Amino acid sequence: MYIICSDLEGVFVPEVWINVAEKTGIPELRRTTRDEPDYNKLMHYRMKILDEHDLKLHDIQEVISQIKPLPGAVEFIAWMKERTQLIVVSDTFIQFADPLMKQLGRPTLFCHTLIMDETNRITGYTLRQKDPKRKTVEALQSLTYQVIAMGDSYNDTSMLKQADVGILFNPPQNVIDDYPEFPVTYDYEQLKEIMKEYI
Repeated sequence: MYIICSDLEGVFVPEVWINVAEKTGIPELRRTTRDEPDYNKLMHYRMKILDEHDLKLHDIQEVISQIKPLPGAVEFIAWMKERTQLIVVSDTFIQFADPLMKQLGRPTLFCHTLIMDETNRITGYTLRQKDPKRKTVEALQSLTYQVIAMGDSYNDTSMLKQADVGILFNPPQNVIDDYPEFPVTYDYEQLKEIMKEYI
């Protein structure tokens, strides 16, 4: 039986940090996992910028509350859930995700946790585990599932490699160039065509 593991941002919803950059006028926050393969380096870079501009968790949550799913995402999730199980495996944080997951019909979400101080300043984060996307796929395979995985960024590639079927969805050219082994899709209809072979 196949089960689906998918990234969240860039697949079902717009990139949160790009929206924060646009809302705050801080272009440095546009940097995402599409640009930086090292997630820890990226998060420390973001926290430094948040401190420089005195931005707190509630400032980011305010931006997230206004984000809508990508066109067709809700319908595509419903299509998948009619056929198999879906787990969203994301490098977002539980403090960010709730309004997004509510709009998507609350598929199962595996993600990380932020650490804040008493002033609501983001001081750190706790990863679920090291290389969590790949290890999620490994765990499901240990339960004799076959896994279809999809994502758009560098932080998805270990998950895609581990999966029985790995698919890039609307990735930037640098990710395509660095990982030519994965099929590339640009819309949900193309994803459906690949998935129909398995589910």
